[in-house]
Amino acid sequence: MAPRITASAGGRLPLARHAERRERHPILAFFAMVTVAVAVVGVSAVGLTAFNVWDAANSLNANAVVLGEDEVIPPSLGAIEGGVNLLMVGTDSCEGENAALSAACQNGDTEGERNDVTLLVHISDEPRRVTVVSFPRDMIVPIPSCPNADGTGSYSAMSAQMLNASYMYGGLACTVLTIEELIGDQIDFAAAVRWAGVINMSDAIGGVDVCVTGDVHDPFTGLTLAAGTHTLEGAQALQFLRMRHGIGDGSDLGRISNQQQFMSSMVRKLQSDSVLANPGVLFTLATTAISQVQQKQLVLSQSLTNPTLMVQIAMAVKDVPYEDIVFVQYPTVYGSGDGASRVLPVTDAAEVLFAALRDNKPITLTGEASQGMAIEVTGEAGQPAPTPSATADADGGATQTPAPDAAPAEERVALPSDIAGQTAAQTTCTKPQD
Repeated sequence: MAPRITASAGGRLPLARHAERRERHPILAFFAMVTVAVAVVGVSAVGLTAFNVWDAANSLNANAVVLGEDEVIPPSLGAIEGGVNLLMVGTDSCEGENAALSAACQNGDTEGERNDVTLLVHISDEPRRVTVVSFPRDMIVPIPSCPNADGTGSYSAMSAQMLNASYMYGGLACTVLTIEELIGDQIDFAAAVRWAGVINMSDAIGGVDVCVTGDVHDPFTGLTLAAGTHTLEGAQALQFLRMRHGIGDGSDLGRISNQQQFMSSMVRKLQSDSVLANPGVLFTLATTAISQVQQKQLVLSQSLTNPTLMVQIAMAVKDVPYEDIVFVQYPTVYGSGDGASRVLPVTDAAEVLFAALRDNKPITLTGEASQGMAIEVTGEAGQPAPTPSATADADGGATQTPAPDAAPAEERVALPSDIAGQTAAQTTCTKPQD
């Protein structure tokens, strides 16, 4: 149950402050969900193994979070007009094994559990495109009235709070409501992951390649990397994703860009190494993701626990072209006075992005790769051949369905230069702090 926070006079909470040693982490929940889904299909001809995955996936509903009393679980991806929005958050829990991964937890220098990474994953209608929007944890936003965990009442709305207070205030459902109000659109699915869940999913993937243009060291995560390319997994991957000191301008905006480099590289690994077409690897990924739910390291919304729907989502995204997998930062500007270390939303620029997503238009980046000067574009990645979809024939054997022909070119929406980001087609490297 999320701890209740008492509002001060005027109905507002004081802005949340964090100690310098407070540590963050990123999110792999979307990729965990996708691998569970694809594994259900990928091992469909393996008999008992497939049954075990399917049965375990069905059991996820036991620990699911209901986003609203009137929540309707759609029967299929195609039944949702205008695309699908999935909210993925990474939280700073000090429960169980997570405490050993955080000096802030060990020092008692933390309060509650916050959404320190917040990602919106938008999957378009046909032709399929994926846009991942990162929301800065220090962004000042309104937090609407949120239901409390036991369903007996609601917490009061607040007019100006750091975004990462929403999870502590009212759990995953509250963060969903906060982002829905900010973007003016509905969120269909949501998930949250803790530190240990990130490490275990990274291990199951088998490592992700990242690069740095010079030697970097973050004294707060303990990560040191020499200039060049490194394959990271487990705890080291978590350190890289939490890192902000020693790279770019040392800000959380730089950390977001660092995380986008990691996610972009992971997408290319999943597609080019045919991970999503290898039943053995998929089974490992699926069982790992399911175990993280059972161990309370990964939390899913009730709408995300339908195995059939999960399969349809996975099948929709597994062959999306690199140029149409876009990672962007929600546009912000720094505040002034006492709020100079916080950022404020630039809603007019953001509306161009979300209008394009609602209208199912492809987008083109015109801004820098990073608002925090943490990464630079170093090249272009070649697109692997589309992976044929495996289905089971009448005799239980696997047959191959050819990948669809490429869709005709569409007019692209140029995003304002206020919006930083990269595509999966761009290879990027992290830059040391000057």
